[in-house]
Amino acid sequence: MAAIKDPENTLLMETSKGAVVIELLPDLAPGHVGRIKELAREGAYDGVVFHRVIEGFMAQTGDVRNGNKNSPSYSIRSAGTGGSAKPNLKAEFSNANHGRGACSMARAQDPNSANSQFFICFDDAGFLNRQYTVWGQVIEGMENIDRITRGEPPREPDHIVSMKVAADVAA
Repeated sequence: MAAIKDPENTLLMETSKGAVVIELLPDLAPGHVGRIKELAREGAYDGVVFHRVIEGFMAQTGDVRNGNKNSPSYSIRSAGTGGSAKPNLKAEFSNANHGRGACSMARAQDPNSANSQFFICFDDAGFLNRQYTVWGQVIEGMENIDRITRGEPPREPDHIVSMKVAADVAA
């Protein structure tokens, strides 16, 4: 693993396809970075499936209410319809490009409706710029994101095994 410059602003995400390291961008989206770290520290993302994965576009996950495969109420059909018990976030749009490895918040029609769901871009998706909040960038393990099973929803979805803030992981 590469040396981590800022452990407080780095996520270690273990997926069913392998490890992924995400550099957080608090200067760009402080509210969204705060929410992602808060949910990661609660273990809310552990077990959550990638419920919408579109070839050449992105892999979406993060429905902590309806997308956790370890929950008795889990159903792949309802994954993607929920968020978390926390309030929605105010948009933090920027000029950051939705390029390969960009991590951005999913939302409904309302620009201020992002909550816990997010997506990781497989390829350039610049048409999303200034319409969705970029909060991070994959800096290692993008090949594992590339291997996530495609589908809307996938028949056998991959999932987040664990997601932790690097500062919280013992060296």
